[in-house]
Amino acid sequence: MHPDIHLALHHARAAELRSEADTHPTTGRRQDLRMRLGWTLVEVGLRLATRPGTAAAVH
Repeated sequence: MHPDIHLALHHARAAELRSEADTHPTTGRRQDLRMRLGWTLVEVGLRLATRPGTAAAVH
């Protein structure tokens, strides 16, 4: 698949996901918990990806 087509499809799907997330009903406390958990998982993933000696860091 051509890279430009892949990028266009990625942008289209990202827009769909954003619109779904905007319309998804959540309550205040539940949303806060999900947000904290999500950012914690992102932080852990970034630490694992940037840790020296991991497969991602070795060339």
